[in-house]
Amino acid sequence: MLQLRCWIFLLLGAALFAAPPKRVVSQTVGTDELLLALADPSQIAALSHLAKDPAFSPVAKEAAKYPVLRTSDAESILKFHPDLVLIASYTRAETKALLRRTGVKLLVLEKYESLEDLYANARAIGSALGHADRAEAAILTWQQRVAELQKRLKGTRPVRVLPASTFPFTAGADTTFQDVCEHAGALNVAAEAGLKGHQPTPTEKLLTWNAEVLVASGEEGATVIERLREMPAYKFLPAMKAGHIVLVSGPCMASTAQARLDAYEELARALHPERFK
Repeated sequence: MLQLRCWIFLLLGAALFAAPPKRVVSQTVGTDELLLALADPSQIAALSHLAKDPAFSPVAKEAAKYPVLRTSDAESILKFHPDLVLIASYTRAETKALLRRTGVKLLVLEKYESLEDLYANARAIGSALGHADRAEAAILTWQQRVAELQKRLKGTRPVRVLPASTFPFTAGADTTFQDVCEHAGALNVAAEAGLKGHQPTPTEKLLTWNAEVLVASGEEGATVIERLREMPAYKFLPAMKAGHIVLVSGPCMASTAQARLDAYEELARALHPERFK
C-alpha cells in the first residue's frame, strides 16, 4: 500500500511539474499576440502565416524575428515539430482533426469577443507555457489601461456608431466590435437594433438606426471612406453626408487579443477628443 501511494504521489508530481513546451506554434493572429507577450523567445517555433503582415497583424514588427507558417493547414504546422499548437474555435475542422490524430497537444481558444475572454485566454496560454505569473502581470497592466480610459470617459454620453464596411456585413452584439464600443464611449446601433454576431447589412433599416458616426476599419485600405460614400447602404445616411466617419486601425479593431485595447483608445479619442486634451 505504501509503495502504491508513493507511485501515485510521483505521478501527480510529474503532472503538476511537467516541463513547459519547448516548440510552440501559433496558428492565428490572436494567438500570435498572446504568445509573443507571454512566452520565452526560445519557446516560439512558428507564428501564423499572417504574423508579419502589418495589414492584418498588430504585432508584425515583433513577429519579424520568428519563423512563420507557409499556410494555416496542419501540414505546415507539423513541419515545425511542435509540442504545443495554439488554435481557435474558428480554425478549420479538418485542420483540428488532422492535428489531433498526430497526438500533438492543442490549446483551443473558444471565445474571444469580450475583455473577460481575453483575460481567460491569457491565463490559459500562460499556464500552458509555464508562465502563469506573466499572464497575471499582463492582465494587471491591461486592467490598469482600461481603468484609466474609463476614468477619462466617465460621464460622457455614448456616441451612436454604426460599423460600416465595403463587405455586406455589419457587427452586432457578441462581436469584438461590440466590445470595442463598450470600452470606447460608443453605442453600437446594430446591437441596439437586435443584431447578434456578424449579419448581412440591412440597407433599408440603416436610416432608422440614427447613427451619429460611421466607424470603418483601416484593414479595408486607404480608399475605404471614398468607397463607402458611393455605396447605397451608406451614401444617404446623415452621418455620411456630414462626414462623420472614423477610421480605426484594422489589425487593432479586429484583434481577438490585447491589441483590442489600442482600438478602445483610438476610437475613444476620435469620439471624445475633449477628454484627451
